[in-house]
Amino acid sequence: MEYDVIVVGGGPSGLMACISASGAGASVLLVDKGDKLGRKLGISGGGRCNVTNAKELDELIKHIPGNGRFLYSALNTFGNRDIIDFFEGMGIKLKEEDRGRMFPVSDKAKTVVDALVNRVREQRVAVRTNSPVDRIEYDGGRTSAVRLKSGERLRCRCVIIATGGRSVPHTGSTGDGYVWAEEAGHTITELYPTEVPITSSDAFIQSKELQGLSLRGIHLAVWNEKGKMLVEHEGDMIFTHFGISGPAALRCSQFVVKQLKKTGERTVPMTIDLFPDRSSDEIYAETMRLAQEEAKKAVKNVLKGFFPEKLIPILLKKAGIQDDLTYDNIPKQPWTELARLAKAFPLRANGTLSIEEAFVTGGGVHLKEIDPKSMQSKLMPGLFFCGEVLDVHGYTGGYNITAAFSSGYTAGKHAADEALTLP
Repeated sequence: MEYDVIVVGGGPSGLMACISASGAGASVLLVDKGDKLGRKLGISGGGRCNVTNAKELDELIKHIPGNGRFLYSALNTFGNRDIIDFFEGMGIKLKEEDRGRMFPVSDKAKTVVDALVNRVREQRVAVRTNSPVDRIEYDGGRTSAVRLKSGERLRCRCVIIATGGRSVPHTGSTGDGYVWAEEAGHTITELYPTEVPITSSDAFIQSKELQGLSLRGIHLAVWNEKGKMLVEHEGDMIFTHFGISGPAALRCSQFVVKQLKKTGERTVPMTIDLFPDRSSDEIYAETMRLAQEEAKKAVKNVLKGFFPEKLIPILLKKAGIQDDLTYDNIPKQPWTELARLAKAFPLRANGTLSIEEAFVTGGGVHLKEIDPKSMQSKLMPGLFFCGEVLDVHGYTGGYNITAAFSSGYTAGKHAADEALTLP
């Protein structure tokens, strides 16, 4: 049998590509090397599956810093509002949480995965699991078949590569699609980890004295070697035994990676603003007032209600203040430095965890070689790409999955159109 479209990869972009292509009238086969579809989707959003983000289009694209504008056409065709309507049309009620994140009311990723897989089967998409692909075959200058590692040859008119990146490899994302893209003549831009915890060799990190400390609503910034701020993100973070993690750290991570590569330096400066809504003068005045109210107490105890307790010894040491001083002996200049540190607590990042430990892969199939309106290769007719295999990446918060669904829908629709117009 010859299929109109074969989709390789059963993640969010691949499942949506199947639904889109079969909905457009194409005969579709979904091939996946694992024994279960939607594995990465099943662990997304902390197991709750953040299906999209409710922000307006331009704001949505800003939260996809890795070439988000490439998706402008795809998002206009099938954007976040369409994704919401799609799921609610299948009876999956969604709810909006902080920062526009959209989750199923059930709070279970399984609800989303099951709905997608059931829709794929309802639309008569043939599914082959436990079927690793060896290569994509071409004939007469266009796609002709998918060859499995078993040796079986599956004939088709169009192929959609939806194999993901190299992050979270236990879900099946091991970079297979990059090899097939290169065999078709495509360029793969350098791969790197994004949305990944940041590492540091600072003494207070190595001593693990801050391990487990969570900071809420801080501002985390990355700086270049000339003292210019590269990016700043507001949110929560946590100190770990190797560095920092949490939403704010994840969002800053790609800028650390790029800056280290650009400069060749061993570290990149970062700062934490512990009190984004207060000035250093206000912090100075408030902490001084607290010390005055409890004039006989040592400052290390006075400050317990103001700063996180684990952080106090480090702040005092960096400011040059003895922790057993009382109000009458507080030196003004070091106390001014303490207030400054509260607004710009320094941290030096020396890297990140590996790409395999990242949530998202940076880099991928070069976008200049892909038609953004169709997701079809400009180099090989009948070959389409969608999802994380492309050089597109966003922040956590529903942006990457939106890119996956949108590009998958676009690839599926146009692959079906292409296949059905061939003689």
